Amino acid sequence: MLRKGPIFVAQKVVVTLFDDIDGSEAAETIAFGIDGKSYEIDLNEANADKLRSALAPYVKAGRKRSRSGKAYRQTQVAPDPAAVRAWAQANRMDVPARGRIPKKVYEAFAAAQ
Repeated sequence: MLRKGPIFVAQKVVVTLFDDIDGSEAAETIAFGIDGKSYEIDLNEANADKLRSALAPYVKAGRKRSRSGKAYRQTQVAPDPAAVRAWAQANRMDVPARGRIPKKVYEAFAAAQ
């Protein structure tokens, strides 16, 4: 007698990671980046500890990056445009009475401070 309908076969997939340094069985995959490039490496516990120890001083001194990929930076408060305009006029710089103040005027103001 022929069986009608689909036949289902169960599969079990086993993924074994191997340490990319010494070839032993790896415990984890570590993601890291340098020079704008991202990398992943499979390491056993000992090699993962070595990597983290080697990078620790750099991680401590570094800045975290935002989700957009840009580094967090300390922001500066721009000088008051009225003060910059008054300073520029007092120093006989060409500055419009209204509107956008040229970047070179802001740079000269900052240099004079």
